[in-house]
Amino acid sequence: MRRRLAFAVLALAVGSALPAGGQGSKVADLERLRAAIEESRDRVTRFEREERGLLDALDAIDRSAALLERDLRRARVRAKEAHAALEEAEALARGSAERVALLERAMSKRAVALYRAGELGAVPLLFSAGDLREFLSRVQVLRRLLTHDAALLTRHREAETALTAARETAARAAEERSVAQATLDERSQQLRAERDRKGALAAQMRRSRTHERSALAELETASRALETALTAMPDDAVVAPGRAPSRPFASLRGGLTAPVEGRVARGFGRQVDPDFRTETFRKGVEYAVPSGTPVRAVAAGSVRYAGRFRGYGETVILDHGEQYFTVSAHLSEIAVAVGDWVEAGAAIGHSGESGSLRGAQLYFEVRRGSVALDPREWLSAARSR
Repeated sequence: MRRRLAFAVLALAVGSALPAGGQGSKVADLERLRAAIEESRDRVTRFEREERGLLDALDAIDRSAALLERDLRRARVRAKEAHAALEEAEALARGSAERVALLERAMSKRAVALYRAGELGAVPLLFSAGDLREFLSRVQVLRRLLTHDAALLTRHREAETALTAARETAARAAEERSVAQATLDERSQQLRAERDRKGALAAQMRRSRTHERSALAELETASRALETALTAMPDDAVVAPGRAPSRPFASLRGGLTAPVEGRVARGFGRQVDPDFRTETFRKGVEYAVPSGTPVRAVAAGSVRYAGRFRGYGETVILDHGEQYFTVSAHLSEIAVAVGDWVEAGAAIGHSGESGSLRGAQLYFEVRRGSVALDPREWLSAARSR
């Protein structure tokens, strides 16, 4: 009340003394995300009902999970930016409030001085001057005083306007932060649900002999498709113009550095399921590494395939010449493109669990044409573990 009174007194005194997007894109992304999640649910239900279509279900889950992970990264950025914007807006509002309070204290002092001067204000001061020179001097002082009061009032009005705008900005920022955090929480929950669905799919396959046999048949079909793809690649393996390995790949046997830092969890060769006694032949090795582990080229070569391959998830195939290939699968992301030339040790992607029913890992093969070779015979014993 006292602040409003001071403002009113000063205003009255001065007034009497001086002359008078992109929204459509977000909707489309959300629709794609919903459709992908719905498809993954349908594919899993169909596999459970018909006891076939494992790879379709797995692929649908991986696609929806990839979309969710992308959206989750965006949501994290938005939430972080919204939090920073709110802090900035609140700091601005505090600064504006402090300026208003400072101006109002100054206005209160001037209001008290005007009140003490009485109704006639400066009139007695002017006419008590001894001569014209003193009178004009007092007029100059009074003019400067009134100009100061007018400026003080203007600054107060501007500060009040800035404070109102700052508070509105802070309110919007708080709302945007809440929306961003809600989106982040929702995407995190949806991604967990997709991963749980994938885990349940793997568990069901292990529990059911029929489901496992069906899955093994599909995986064998996928393996033959990979062999066919490798066989179909022309003999002039090196795509990058003017590039060729410094040494023949065959001469590197036993000396290659492992594609990841990690242990081999499952080896090459004949495998027997301990529960159902089903027999399979693993044509590569599986490294037990966390998702996001850098995957590197074991030798120089050209990228012949970089993308999703049925049954293997995100896959990179490197051509090392003379029909030697290496296959890195179950990646979370790919860092190269078809036609790229990579040197030994260059990053080609990161490990993940795309196409995998055993969680995060790297599946790695060495091949001569369509013939699978034991990677451990090619990798340095000190690094292949």
